[in-house]
Amino acid sequence: MKLVILEADSLGEDMIFTPFERFGEVVIYPATTAEQMPQRVKDADVLIANKVPINEETIGQAENLKLVCVTATGINNLDGEYLKKRGIAAYNVAGYSTDGVAQHTFALLFYVLEKLNYYDQYVKSGEYARGSCFSHFSKSFFELAGKTWGIIGMGAIGRRVAEIAAVFGCHVICYSASGKKYDSAYEQVGFDELLERADILSVHAPLNEYTEGLMNREAFRKMKSSAIFLNLARGAIVDEEGLYQALEENDIAGAGLDVLCKEPMDSANPLLKIQDSGKLIITPHIAWAAKETRFRVVDEVVKNIQRFTDGDTKNRVY
Repeated sequence: MKLVILEADSLGEDMIFTPFERFGEVVIYPATTAEQMPQRVKDADVLIANKVPINEETIGQAENLKLVCVTATGINNLDGEYLKKRGIAAYNVAGYSTDGVAQHTFALLFYVLEKLNYYDQYVKSGEYARGSCFSHFSKSFFELAGKTWGIIGMGAIGRRVAEIAAVFGCHVICYSASGKKYDSAYEQVGFDELLERADILSVHAPLNEYTEGLMNREAFRKMKSSAIFLNLARGAIVDEEGLYQALEENDIAGAGLDVLCKEPMDSANPLLKIQDSGKLIITPHIAWAAKETRFRVVDEVVKNIQRFTDGDTKNRVY
């Protein structure tokens, strides 16, 4: 078989691709655009991709193509109807990033909650060394214990965040945008109640017709002015102009984002206007990118190719 890896750079410069060689010839591209795809995939048997669109326009000339493997959980870039029409199998990797994304959720929270940028700069500027008191706490923050943590999306990541939040002493409430009843011990509430009660609100839901644009200006207006909002799911769940206005007008106290509507970030994104790191932190889609997580996803893709070869449908999405 001929395997074509289309976006090697998205997995890190330290990634090792030799495990794929047991299946046949391996061709590696650091990055690929939709325009480059027809030429690069035309004689491939297996494609390994992340964000590039997989549809008739990009793979229509790939007559030998049998399998598409996504180095991610999300499959928004796959045209499932076209793949099924062609009889091309597609596999994703679920659950590989649960611990990493949960960890990053709390990293973003504490950076905003405990005003770490301010206190770091206070010390590095020499102000602490010039002070007369052993402590300095002009920027106030609160304990997590006793607070209400709201979660949108109670999949593997949402449940892991809930478990950790509970250890910190939070009361966890959750909301299903699709209306699904969660099989969990956590209190499930309606959307307005979630917004009104949450001291911290984190999003871990898929992007679909129920969640796209869910967190808009009206939603932020219903939140506590002391609340912190976190998005670790998909950028388009948030109306970025609405979030910008909410932060500027102090509808909420702060936000932490790892995902945006357009990635890399659009230079016209209104959130770039907010330079106060105590109010907003944005990381460049790295919650999934701990070394162990990245190597785990590649290992699972290797296993997915073997599953396809063996006729095993675990992780098959089309």
